[in-house]
Order: sequence, then structure tokens, then C-alpha cells
Amino acid sequence: MRRANVLIVILLASPVLAACGKDSPRSAVSAKPATTTAPRPPAATAPPRSTNDGCRAVPAATPKESADRRRPRRRLSRKRAYIATIRTNCGTIRVRLDVRRAPKTAASFAALARRHFFDGLAFHRIAKPGGNDFVIQGGDPLGNGEGGPGYTVVEAPPATTRYRRYDVAMAKAQSERPGTSGSQFFIVTGRDPGLEPVYAILGRVVGGEDAVRRIAAVPSDPASEAPLDPVVMSSVRVRSRRR
Repeated sequence: MRRANVLIVILLASPVLAACGKDSPRSAVSAKPATTTAPRPPAATAPPRSTNDGCRAVPAATPKESADRRRPRRRLSRKRAYIATIRTNCGTIRVRLDVRRAPKTAASFAALARRHFFDGLAFHRIAKPGGNDFVIQGGDPLGNGEGGPGYTVVEAPPATTRYRRYDVAMAKAQSERPGTSGSQFFIVTGRDPGLEPVYAILGRVVGGEDAVRRIAAVPSDPASEAPLDPVVMSSVRVRSRRR
């Protein structure tokens, strides 16, 4: 999959960027043969965080192979409200999926969450050009911006769409059609990011804005925009209720 990123178009940005045993001892007189267990890899340890940012120290996410899944066909009811609960080491974020404006995009995200696709994945990108908040991005099994679920959904947003702080949308490669999405999503952290209306709408944060701010404050590499400390999603679950 091509690298899915949110393009930076604000004036403060520098150049435009394309938007982890031992042998068992046995008695010599035992009638049973000695058994040997396979060596086990050392348990992953969480290195101390470089800053006191309110996030728990966790091991870096382990990259997974890009999936090869079928596009989900199950639809979500417009009569119900769907809330995605994203648990991270920086806090819990709740996103209300926009089933009415983006039914296919919301249904795809919910299907991936049901399959535990996002569990253990990272927020691999924290973009803040010139020190200004822009977006935080996650949902890539490879952890480098190039992975996905093995399929895409296309649901172009209205031309009048404006992305505001705490809006949630889907990342896409620059060469892909407007509204194309896989599994990578982003949360807008800038007040006025100036994004073109080409990113499929997913929903809006309705709880855990403090967790979003903590993630956005994590230091990141100015060139790659990768966080210097791991930000990992332990789980993503979608629940519904009547409106």
C-alpha cells in the first residue's frame, strides 16, 4: 500500500509532506526421557519515557504484516449511535462514528475493530509542523504509514467539508481518489489545519480530549514525525445504543 498521510497545507508548514527456556532437569533413574523446552524470547520491556507527559511507559508496538481481508458488507443502522472506545497508554479516547454522512467508512472501521485489528497498533505519526499542532495518526499494522487491511473503501466527503479540532478522518495516499480509506485514521489536533475536503469522514471525539492532547504533546522526530516515545492502542471497541 502507498504511504497514507495527511498533507500539510497550512502556511506555517515547511515543505508539504505527504498526509511495534532451559533444559528441564531429570533424575538419572527416571523412566521418562528428558524433555527440553524451546527457548523463549525475552519479554518486551518498557523503556522510561523521555518526558513526563502523563503517558504510561509501554514497549514499542510490534509491526504486523499487512492484512489481506475482504471488504466488509455489514452495514450500521442509522437509528443507532456508535461509539468507538480507543484505549491507549496516554488515556482513553471516545469517537462517535458518523454513520449518516459516512456509512461505508464507519462500517469498515467498526468491522476492523470487531476483528481486533487495531489492538496493539501505534499512533505512528504526531505531526506538528513548526511546533503547531496538526494531526495524530494511527491504525497502520506496519507502523510506518504504508500498511492497511488489504482493501479500500471510497466515500468522498462533501466539497463543503471542513476539518476541525477533534474531528476524525481517514488517511489516504496522495495518488488515491478523494475519500479512499483503509485502516489508517487521524485525529485533528490543530485549530485550523486548512485541509482540503479529500479525506473520508469517520466521526468526532466525544470524550477523552485530554488523552488526545497528551498524545499530541509527545515529542516527535521533525523529519519522520514518528513519536520519540511509544503511543500504543491496547484496544479499540465499538459499541452501539439507540439514539
